[in-house]
Amino acid sequence: MPPSVFTIDADRPFLDTLVAGLRAASADPLALSRQTILLPTRRAARALAEAFLRASEGRALLLPRLVPVGDVDAEELTFGDGDGFATIDIPPAIPPLRRALLLTRLVLRWAERKGDSLSAGQGALLAGELARFLDEVQTEGCDLAALDALVPADHAAHWQQVLDFLGILREHWPAILDEAGTLDPAARRNRVLAAQAEAWRRHPPAHPIIAAGLTGGVAAVADLVAAVASLPRGTVVLPGLDRGLDDESWAAIAADPAHPQHLLAGLLRRLEITPDEVRPWPAPGRPARTGRLRLIAEAMRPASQSDRWRSLGALDVAVLDGFIRLDCVGAQEEAGVIALLLRQALETADKTAALVTPDRGLARRVAAELRRWSIEIDDSAGVPLEKSPPGVFLRLMLDAVVEDFAPLPLLALLKHPLAAGGRAPEDFRATVRRLEIAALRGARPAPGFAGLRAVLPAGDALHRFVDDLEMRLAPLVAAIAEDSVPLTALVHAHIATSEALAAAIDEDGAGRLWREDAGEAAATFMADLLHAAESFGGTRGRDYQAFFGALLAGQVVRPRFGRHARLAIWGLLEARLQHADLIVLGGLNEGTWPPRVESDPWLSRPMRRAFGLPAPERHIGAAAHDFVQALGAAQVVLTRARRVDGTPAVPSRWLLRLETVLRAGGLEGRLGALPEPLLWQARLDEPEKRRVVAAPEPRPPVVVRPRRLSVTAIETWMRDPYALYAREVLRLAALEPIDADPGAAERGIFIHRALERFIRAFPGALPGDAEAQLIAIGKAEFGATLERPGMRTFWWPRFERIARWFVAHERVRRQGLTPLGGELAGELRLHGPAGPFILSAKADRIDRDLAGGLVLVDYKTGGLPPPGEVELGFSPQLPLEAAIAASGGFAGVPPGPVAALEYWRLGGGNPPAEVVPLGENGSDVRRLLEEALAGLAALIAEFDDPRTPYRAMPRPERAPRYSDYLHLARVKEWSVVGEEGE
Repeated sequence: MPPSVFTIDADRPFLDTLVAGLRAASADPLALSRQTILLPTRRAARALAEAFLRASEGRALLLPRLVPVGDVDAEELTFGDGDGFATIDIPPAIPPLRRALLLTRLVLRWAERKGDSLSAGQGALLAGELARFLDEVQTEGCDLAALDALVPADHAAHWQQVLDFLGILREHWPAILDEAGTLDPAARRNRVLAAQAEAWRRHPPAHPIIAAGLTGGVAAVADLVAAVASLPRGTVVLPGLDRGLDDESWAAIAADPAHPQHLLAGLLRRLEITPDEVRPWPAPGRPARTGRLRLIAEAMRPASQSDRWRSLGALDVAVLDGFIRLDCVGAQEEAGVIALLLRQALETADKTAALVTPDRGLARRVAAELRRWSIEIDDSAGVPLEKSPPGVFLRLMLDAVVEDFAPLPLLALLKHPLAAGGRAPEDFRATVRRLEIAALRGARPAPGFAGLRAVLPAGDALHRFVDDLEMRLAPLVAAIAEDSVPLTALVHAHIATSEALAAAIDEDGAGRLWREDAGEAAATFMADLLHAAESFGGTRGRDYQAFFGALLAGQVVRPRFGRHARLAIWGLLEARLQHADLIVLGGLNEGTWPPRVESDPWLSRPMRRAFGLPAPERHIGAAAHDFVQALGAAQVVLTRARRVDGTPAVPSRWLLRLETVLRAGGLEGRLGALPEPLLWQARLDEPEKRRVVAAPEPRPPVVVRPRRLSVTAIETWMRDPYALYAREVLRLAALEPIDADPGAAERGIFIHRALERFIRAFPGALPGDAEAQLIAIGKAEFGATLERPGMRTFWWPRFERIARWFVAHERVRRQGLTPLGGELAGELRLHGPAGPFILSAKADRIDRDLAGGLVLVDYKTGGLPPPGEVELGFSPQLPLEAAIAASGGFAGVPPGPVAALEYWRLGGGNPPAEVVPLGENGSDVRRLLEEALAGLAALIAEFDDPRTPYRAMPRPERAPRYSDYLHLARVKEWSVVGEEGE
């Protein structure tokens, strides 16, 4: 008698249909409790229990025994006791972290024997790849001893080394497992399933056994399904078997691991039946959507048969009922569209909706978008522990310590919401902000807490704050500094330090750090790591950061309870066998869904085939089956982003197949016929009415307007009065960047100071080693900044070229000029309608020629003023300095006529520098001086009028190239023409 094998088509909700059939088969309410149902995952088991609850309309019900058999991490997989169940005495699975540490130790020992040096973090990454390879080998039932036959001695040395490395799994790993009395998770699952299959074959149970939703992707699971199919009361229910395919198509599917029916085809071969022998599951329900099923089957037809699309014939437009495709501009727009679709589903009573995607980044964006409507939804695939608040806090702690409390990692740690340092969180954050401004902006302080204290003013209360931080973080700092320290000591120090920093004034650190789902997951991870570390030994302290990161990767926080009853976000594994009225399939780009086929780091494709491992494309086939199952929902929306991270994305091959089939069937372009969601998303953040924001025109009282400005501030006054108002009247100064590399301004200061010191040291004849002297002065001025790679490799060679040119030019120049000094401070007193006005300046250099005329030099390490800007008065710095010099306003420089004005462009390129005179002769210089003074007098008089506003960039064509106050002036709001509104 053929086995009882059924299928539930993809267009019917699998679990609800399964429940309907089981309830219809027996009127005895106790019959269900005597059944056992095997399911692929624990989530599917929970979903089946919910399906029974829906079917009974909430009434009490005795459920069947639900057993998930597909989870590789089901370390306690059991079937129970009683009739037909095996009494299984099998060692437990080795804890994942303990396995990771033991494999890491083996990898490090192997590298040591080979004379290589690996850090603990590198070893952990290699151990993780080894563990994945071992799981795959055991899942497929391969024998590691067969590896010897894969690499003949005459093959490349690389493969010989790989084989030697994999010897860790053959020669050392089994002995470690035997000593610990444990098994690998996959091996234990295989033994449990094999023992149960054998027990059922020897003693068939009297109660029904149902294998539901299993595709046979795991060899041991396929064997168990075969055992169930052979039982007198055994039943197999397959998900979405396409019974309409012919023999030729099934033969092509068997050879195509990327096809959605490939796994089911292999399972049918294992069951020794043909697709014709599989019957539809008997259950009441609505008629099948045969048109939708035909469209899906055609789109997924094996590539070798795609020529059949030419004779497809016209398709009924009804096949697209409830079927939509949306191509979004980018990932954020896609998340917004999906959130709108899910939100819209709530407008219909009892309607359910779910996003199905393997893209966890998209899932997080959608969850964030839904919060704008106060909708909390969890990604059932989980959030990586390393991205959860406690996981991030634990990693930031290590980053700060390993990087000697450099500004960025230190601030990232101290600004984390869990950081409190024994204070009220609000007080702690305010203190951190003061520390940031006082010590962490601008140039980097010296390493460690001593470096922080060195840049803080003496007696500042922040000293006590830094001392307290040092005390709290001391255990981890000491452990990280050790060249060899037990891993247990590092973990203990990590936990103690994290709890100490997390402690608040009214709650201890453990209570704040390890609470809620993410905190409990982090606490469990740290406890498991602490227990597993006992067998690892020691490591270098500074290696712990990368080691911890490698161990933390892959750990997931899953919500204990769902946050929304009608909306869900599912990963591919979580979505299997589940159902919702609206299914959104998101992230349908090639490389995401289906996933990119990764190369095996250990074996080539021919080696994998010879060893008995499946082709990597089989993962695509499993993802394709998930895709096809989801396409059967009543409403399906397919979404993708045209660009991801700024890069054009390729549509999923399945979307391209669908479009090709629709084109062949006369429905080209009909799949994306609903633009409304895209329009909704585009207007989601638009205001109801637009209003033109006027440019700011502050008119402060004359008494608070500045009465003293430098010559450089005069240029700002002319080009952007609002910036001058913000700086001089409001006293607002831009903060320096955090841990800033010296920028153009700092480089200019270093060069100016070096030249000024050189001129002061050698006011007369230059020594023979003048170039070496100038370079030595430059090194002193650049100081510690030369330790920065960019400064050392880019700007220091430029300074050396500048020094070479400067000395050569100076020897010639001093034959007709005498330096009077550099970096000279000066003032000029002017009069305005509101009273005296002081113009100040600091001249880069002033010389005197043989005729007694003054020559003013302005060093420019950046660009020169554009042509004509000086004559028009918008770059008046040098002419105004000339006015101060002519009046004797510079200390140590007697008054006299100004003979010349010069810009010295000091770029360090080719040529290293050049002299650009301003004006052709002395009369031009006098004209520029007089025009600059007259323009300044007019400017003073204009702004001494209380009605004159400080406008932001009154002449846009003369606006400064950069301003710290553009955001304060809201330039982007009023400089763009918009619609008038109220």
